[in-house]
Amino acid sequence: MNEYDTLLGLLRARYSCRAFLGKPVPRDTVEQIVGAARHVPSWCNAQPWDLIVTSGAATDAFRDTLYDTALTTAPAPDLPWPDGYPGIYGDRRRACGYQLYDAVGVTKGDRAASGKQMMENYRLFGAPHVAIVTAPTALGPYGAMDTGGFVTAFCLAAQAVGVATIPQAAIAAQAPFVRQHFDISADRMILCAISFGYADQDHPANQFRTDRAEVDDIMDWRDT
Repeated sequence: MNEYDTLLGLLRARYSCRAFLGKPVPRDTVEQIVGAARHVPSWCNAQPWDLIVTSGAATDAFRDTLYDTALTTAPAPDLPWPDGYPGIYGDRRRACGYQLYDAVGVTKGDRAASGKQMMENYRLFGAPHVAIVTAPTALGPYGAMDTGGFVTAFCLAAQAVGVATIPQAAIAAQAPFVRQHFDISADRMILCAISFGYADQDHPANQFRTDRAEVDDIMDWRDT
């Protein structure tokens, strides 16, 4: 298999895991994942990303207090969320949501059940680890963009060693709590989290896969 096929295989195999086994990932494996992801490009080679990674009791303490906080606290992300999802972007978002709800048995219009499933974000979907991803506020949107590349590389490197992931913007909604909990300085934006571990392959939430737009839908090729 050539390098292209290897990369394509990882991209196709990766998915957002929403149910994990309790088994922890060895620290040397986590360091291997981060060691691969750090090679992504960044503007002026600034490498703006930083991670706080939890394991064991640290994950459980964060999970429990995060969930309780999310029940009673309005979202307050450091990086503003989208104003909306117009057109095709909203269509894709809804399609993903419907697939998840169908998989876990939530009927359309059941707000209580869909809300309960959404709150699983704040339980980290049962993952034994979470990485809190930050970038310097001074670098603004481009620091955030560079860090997004790191998040992608982290997820692909994890897939390569059999570790499942889910990047979660939802956790950034509770940025003030996350900042206080981990003593993160005010000069860093809390961008997202990545919950990770070994997938519960039998859980219904892991039984669907989202579609991707075709090349012609996203590339406008111009010769002149």
